[in-house]
Amino acid sequence: MTAELVRGQNHPLTRTRLEVRVSAGGRIVVAATLCDASGRVLDTGGVAHPGAPSLPGLETSPGAAADHRLALDLEALRDSVHRVHLLLALPTSGDRPAGFGALPAPFTSLVGPDGTELVSYTVTGLGAESAVVALEIYRRGDAWKVRAVGQGHAGGLVDLLGDQGLPRAAELAAAIDEAVARREARPTGGTRVAGVPAERSATADGVTTAGTGGAGSPPVPRSTAPPARNDGPIDYTHRDRAPAAPAASAAPVDLPGPAASPPPRSAPAAPAEAAAPAEAAGRAPVAGDAAGWSLDERLYNQVWGMFEDLARSVSAYRSAVDFAESRREQELDRALADPRARIGGATDAARESARAKYVSLVDRARAVLDRDLAQLTAESAVVETALPAPFARWDNAVWQAYRAPEEAPMALRLGDLHLPEADRLRIPMLVRLPLERGLWVDSGHPEGVPASSADGDALRRLALETAVAHAARMLAAHPPGQLTLHVVDAAGAGTNALAPLLDSGVLAAPPARGARGVNQTLGHLTRRVDLVQMALRNQAVDALPDDLDTARQLLILHDFPHGFDDRAVTRLRYLADEGPEVGVHLLMVADREDAAAYGPLLDPLWRSLLRLTPVPDDHLADPWVGHAWTYEPLLPPSGGRVLHRVLAEVAAARRARGG
Repeated sequence: MTAELVRGQNHPLTRTRLEVRVSAGGRIVVAATLCDASGRVLDTGGVAHPGAPSLPGLETSPGAAADHRLALDLEALRDSVHRVHLLLALPTSGDRPAGFGALPAPFTSLVGPDGTELVSYTVTGLGAESAVVALEIYRRGDAWKVRAVGQGHAGGLVDLLGDQGLPRAAELAAAIDEAVARREARPTGGTRVAGVPAERSATADGVTTAGTGGAGSPPVPRSTAPPARNDGPIDYTHRDRAPAAPAASAAPVDLPGPAASPPPRSAPAAPAEAAAPAEAAGRAPVAGDAAGWSLDERLYNQVWGMFEDLARSVSAYRSAVDFAESRREQELDRALADPRARIGGATDAARESARAKYVSLVDRARAVLDRDLAQLTAESAVVETALPAPFARWDNAVWQAYRAPEEAPMALRLGDLHLPEADRLRIPMLVRLPLERGLWVDSGHPEGVPASSADGDALRRLALETAVAHAARMLAAHPPGQLTLHVVDAAGAGTNALAPLLDSGVLAAPPARGARGVNQTLGHLTRRVDLVQMALRNQAVDALPDDLDTARQLLILHDFPHGFDDRAVTRLRYLADEGPEVGVHLLMVADREDAAAYGPLLDPLWRSLLRLTPVPDDHLADPWVGHAWTYEPLLPPSGGRVLHRVLAEVAAARRARGG
């Protein structure tokens, strides 16, 4: 279960022996600083870097590379160490970009001794920074937490180390550069990894690494390792999917924006002949044509592979169009700058020539994109019909034959995603279960669009109906009795939209009303979080009270902040931060403007929730190229009874099992 962090978010660590993994789209240097409680570096010996890669409890990579792995033992650190900062920096030697903004967003993760990915963070939004604090691992009492930082300096390691209180920062930065340069000067031709055949090894930056793929090798998670950026254009194809035709012009691009989807977990690859994409063999697309232990896992990985394919294909097309426009403008500027071109119609000829070249380049790029879209559309049609209920649309026939499952699925579909260049192609938006973040259905009117009060009322109703559909899908995805649903409707304004839940009897109790109901419900869930946290911390789960509901809890919170006082707001923030780790999840339906009176106090709350909308809205971005993806919610067919039938089946299964 991976916690995907966004900038500023923190997460508790349950392991003390960790492997820190860093993946970037080009050569970077990785270092780590050991700091006191105030965040200042203890001394010059408190920095692990390529020139001194080993410290007690910490070992870093010895050179510059696109991928790094660091070993961290928190129990072996000195008692004076309260914070560990993971630093990423661009090397000063060689042909390097001016800042991290010219590279794909670096991906960082913390992995346990058993290989389980615990926390991940994609460092997005970088520009001119050449040295960045990616992660901060810090003490909180007797426990450790990790925070996603993502802050840096354009002045490189000198400024960053100086900012952390190191008195001789320039000397240490120079020593790091010298160590990297020395390592890159070593001959690398004969270096090999033991046990790896020579034809499957690739030497990069003085370190030989085994190639990926093939039978018996775990595939690299698609969404955790952006394509490497070399001197040539970016390769937008996947390592483990059919290669796409080259784009007309694929200029390097920045990759800003928060991740829109979780990275698929690694799984042993199928035999090579079975894992090869169907398209590569000239056959029709096949559902489940991806790595994974089960069909659901293969479908999950295939869906997000399609998402990445579309992201990169569209990025290549946009880059080609940008290049064509730039070339056209340059040719026109040159023609107009020559006085001789103004005589005899030469300017018109130059303008027509530039336009013709532009049209030709754009048409070629569009032809490549259309070919990619045709392949993805065919694959989508096959995959969509094969999806299990938690992944499927409400109009899929699988819901007509729904029966309560025996175990929870690995993921849940929350909507569809699409891009303007491929408006007819919809990619399912799947999120891993259990949810690592709460959900927020934004009932506010889209920014910049005027609306009447009637429009606002309709949007609020639709937002609650969307939340009910999400809740019904979550209930249907869990075995009977493993998810308990609560509703807070302080003003009682959501009775009609909540009718499917009320009529079916799937609620744990009637919707809470008024300030008293708000505080009682939040107090009940806050107590549960406290008890479970204490039990886990003291390894005394058996000592939990008999009346404690051990099922996961989902709270639909409608019309926030109506009925909330300061105490209720504090409890809500606590549940948003601490609840997901112990099985308490929020599904808020709210307009942020309604809570504007709280000012920046609630900013961490909004950031901690995954924002969804009841109408199509382009507010999600991918971690590779930062496309603005249009999100569309999933609602049951108008006038249909599928939602009522599914909820009735959930209630019947719960009664049959004594729930």
